[in-house]
Amino acid sequence: MNSAATLPSHASPLSLLAGEKALTFPLGDALPPLGGALAVAPGIFWIRMQLPFALDHINLWLLEDTETSPTGTRTGWTVVDCGVTNPGTQAAWEQVFVGAMKGLPILRVIVTHMHPDHMGLAHWLCAKFDAPLQISATEYQSAVLSSNGTSNFGGVGTQRFFSANGWNNPEDQEKVNSRIFYYNKMVPSVPETYRRMMDGQCLQIGGRMWRCISGWGHSPEHIALHCESEKVLISGDMVLPKISTNVSVYTQEPEGDSLTLFLSSLQKFATLSADTLVLPSHGRVFQGLHTRIAQLVHHHEERLQEVLEACLEKPGSAYDMLTVIFKRPLDFHQTTFAMGESVAHLHALWHAGKMRRFQDDQGVWRFQTLC
Repeated sequence: MNSAATLPSHASPLSLLAGEKALTFPLGDALPPLGGALAVAPGIFWIRMQLPFALDHINLWLLEDTETSPTGTRTGWTVVDCGVTNPGTQAAWEQVFVGAMKGLPILRVIVTHMHPDHMGLAHWLCAKFDAPLQISATEYQSAVLSSNGTSNFGGVGTQRFFSANGWNNPEDQEKVNSRIFYYNKMVPSVPETYRRMMDGQCLQIGGRMWRCISGWGHSPEHIALHCESEKVLISGDMVLPKISTNVSVYTQEPEGDSLTLFLSSLQKFATLSADTLVLPSHGRVFQGLHTRIAQLVHHHEERLQEVLEACLEKPGSAYDMLTVIFKRPLDFHQTTFAMGESVAHLHALWHAGKMRRFQDDQGVWRFQTLC
């Protein structure tokens, strides 16, 4: 979901800042103004919306498009991702409608995944322009479930999951329990219908073909979009230039192996051209995709080794591993995401047969490295 500038809500606090120096940023420090747009390639425009988190922005994308129907051909836009539902974001979109979009309609709304900064205003944009939503089936169903109050981000189920993984502070547990409406405050509703996107599917947008690339670990069935002819990748949250994507295990899949799935998904992008222009959901447009993938893999390999060493002499819980994996103090909001990531690292080692897992007398899952 989301995290903070000290720790972005959907990113690791180990920000890999040094790795950013190995990447190339063709636009330098240029950023689109709020309510404006910046061209990144022919017919492809970058817009940027504020977020109510310490990770204070999301990148959205406008693609020139046309739509042919029995009544004729319309020129307009495909939008990729939406921003959260709040008055400020809607006001910024209103500026985009009359400015960057030149008064032309949105023809379709593509959402890479169900997290609120991506899905939030899909219902509003789709209704305003009578435009269809395109998203993977798993992400759509997860968004519907979460917007109706059953999510991985708060409530009694999440509270019990965290408790079973060692986070038992009563005050914090009560806060987790009270966050049952965390998601639907930012995603109050989801369009009633959608068009499914699937791995390998090709979408024609503005005369270009964009191939869907699925990814796991960060969200249920994230879809990135690759245009081979322009060497452009809309990477969503799967590959970010400055921070490492949050990879968590959640209460609805308590034995999940999210980190292994995420690392496997990254290899799908390793086959793309080395000079691909990457359009991430957070941070600047960059080149150096292969370098960035190698950095992310190395980052997680280091954390996994540290966890193995920490649990060699004495079994540890996910809560115990927070100070091993995260090198700075965490506030409550940051801890809710860090816990999921800590479980993910332990589970990767457990599923790989490098650790054993057992419950102690208090019902807390503990992990010990196997010699």
